[in-house]
Amino acid sequence: MALRSITLHDFVIVQRLDLELADGFTALTGETGAGKSILIDALQLVLGARADATLVREGASRTDVCAEFDSPPGLRPWLQETGFSADDGLLLRRTVDNQGKSRAWINGTPATAAQLRTAGEWLLDIHGQHAWQSLTRPDAVRCLLDAYAGSSTQEVARCWQRWQAARKALEQAQSAQEHLERDRERLQWQIAELDKLAPGADEWEELNAQHTRLSHAQALLDTAQAALQWLDGEEHGALPSLSRASELVQAQQHLEPEFRNLQELLASSLAQAEEAARSLQAYLRHVDLDPEGLAALDERVGLWLTLARRYKRPPAELPALLSGWKQELQRLDACSDLATLEATAEQTATAFHAAARQLSRQRAQAAPKLSRAITEAMQLLGMQGGHFEVALGSSTHPGAHGVDEVVFLMAGHPGATPRPLGKIASGGELSRISLAIAVTTSALGEAPTLIFDEVDAGVGGAVAEAVGRLMRQLGQDRQVLAVTHLPQVAAQAHRHLLVAKHRSSQGSSSTVQAVTAAQRVQEIARMLGGQQLSPTSLAHAQEMLDLAPTTTLETIP
Repeated sequence: MALRSITLHDFVIVQRLDLELADGFTALTGETGAGKSILIDALQLVLGARADATLVREGASRTDVCAEFDSPPGLRPWLQETGFSADDGLLLRRTVDNQGKSRAWINGTPATAAQLRTAGEWLLDIHGQHAWQSLTRPDAVRCLLDAYAGSSTQEVARCWQRWQAARKALEQAQSAQEHLERDRERLQWQIAELDKLAPGADEWEELNAQHTRLSHAQALLDTAQAALQWLDGEEHGALPSLSRASELVQAQQHLEPEFRNLQELLASSLAQAEEAARSLQAYLRHVDLDPEGLAALDERVGLWLTLARRYKRPPAELPALLSGWKQELQRLDACSDLATLEATAEQTATAFHAAARQLSRQRAQAAPKLSRAITEAMQLLGMQGGHFEVALGSSTHPGAHGVDEVVFLMAGHPGATPRPLGKIASGGELSRISLAIAVTTSALGEAPTLIFDEVDAGVGGAVAEAVGRLMRQLGQDRQVLAVTHLPQVAAQAHRHLLVAKHRSSQGSSSTVQAVTAAQRVQEIARMLGGQQLSPTSLAHAQEMLDLAPTTTLETIP
């Protein structure tokens, strides 16, 4: 089982609906305008379709849709990677308020509409009544063939993008050679000028500090000399005074115990003052004015400042400026290397064509198989003797999809030449072809639930019965839901849901309920002959239901 249940609150004209779904083939029927497609619209919303305020029932503040699925094993790694719980059940929920604002959850964790769409790809395949319209679009038929073949265009698309990027780089280089050469010459001159300075990454701060010290060398020497004089001068020096004070206090500490602490403080102060004096003496011995060093620093600082003003940058940014220019020159050199660019363009073109040939081989192997499968399905849908063909040709506009042009051809009767669908098929034939394709490709898909929304439009009689048998057969292995107006299709269903609209003073509302036994007979009879149920129509309806479980159908490839 795939879709377990769906719950709607204030959705379009449904006030509240709690519906349990079953395995097999389920038919949804009802009068015109009853809202047979409401369930499908709700499922599309909860699987990431565009939210709209018109989905909210008139007078309500918001709509709330919940759908519970069995979680496919292949989806669970994605659920874990994106932070959602990966239990056996999968609960999707979507709300839309009357301002059009939407919120979504997966297993109770907030999710985006894009994440709902990703999950939906594993859960449902929906085939609408206008699906035949895509059969005349080249991109749609090509994607359908690729899906049938199990082929991916990702590698071809990557190779195509690389080739186009290489071609663009080559074309730009070819058209801009003169401009590039001027830029190269300018950068080379600027780099040569800054290379003469060769600015170090952290040089400016140290250079500036060193220049400041040498510039004030005389003042620093005078300060050190004066400080030493005040410490160790013969007349007023601090050291002799501290030494005399220490001696006096020490001489009397046997009389006054407190003098002992004072003497320790004076001795410590004397030691520190002597250390300061020795440091000043060492500084005076090793430091001189160094006029030559100052001149060299003046010259280098001046060069830094001159270049900084010329290029309108702070001096500290000159190393980064030089590095950036060198990188830009390397890029221009690469752009000027036409031989390398041409070789890259050739290599990427070769890679693209190799990947495209591999994709073409996969398509060529799958095309006759898909042709045979759809041809066989056509015979069951009232197109006996018809022939379907998937034709491959070389595209005049290769691209990310490869180099193939895919066309669907059809011959309506034996011996006729197959021609493009859009040119020879009627609307009814296109609908049946679309149904044949949907059944053929859905049988190979991975989604556990298939939904058909009035894909049987335009058919009737024996063909309608064949459509019903096809749906019933698909329901043996997959969960199938079909919105239909054909009694022949509804009679083949394992389960029958009736959609009804009710009117009251508070407005219209739709309900969905399962019908069995006599109710189902009456609904099939209504579909056969209208509102006036006759004994004949009731008997015919009962006969159709009785025969449904005994009908058989050969397996469609």
